[in-house]
Amino acid sequence: MFGFSATAIALAAGGLVVTAAGGALVTQLGPWYYGLKKPAWQPPDWLFGPAWTTIFLCMGVAFVLSWEQLPDTGDKVRLFGLFALNGGLNTLWSFLFFGRRRPDLALIEIVPFFSSIVLLTLTVAPLDRRAAWAFVPYLCWVLFATVLNISIVRRNAPFGTR
Repeated sequence: MFGFSATAIALAAGGLVVTAAGGALVTQLGPWYYGLKKPAWQPPDWLFGPAWTTIFLCMGVAFVLSWEQLPDTGDKVRLFGLFALNGGLNTLWSFLFFGRRRPDLALIEIVPFFSSIVLLTLTVAPLDRRAAWAFVPYLCWVLFATVLNISIVRRNAPFGTR
């Protein structure tokens, strides 16, 4: 497909489906979430789906472009491992914020989560500049989510006092 390896495309698609499904499974929007005090500048709920779809498509493109530049199997395994680590941290943030109802813990976890995106960007940049640029929407969205997370914690703390 477009000269890219079927393995790279399958790994990218599979990893993104697992990450998206994991995040969806642990994200529980209900009375607790809707009862949180949120800033007026929080995006509407309908925007999150298109935003994440765009981000995941960009990540898939970044993975495939980078994969194609790596001749060594060990390097390909490391690249996949970095993407898997990021997917796990992405899902963990959703689990902490929505599943455990602990925006305060999610705020702490967002540091390694965001760092994993920076690491991915720096890892793929020497391989394919387009791959690095494909991470810009993800970096911007998670930076915005960090500011939103801070605002929600400040407006609603303390958490975990059941």
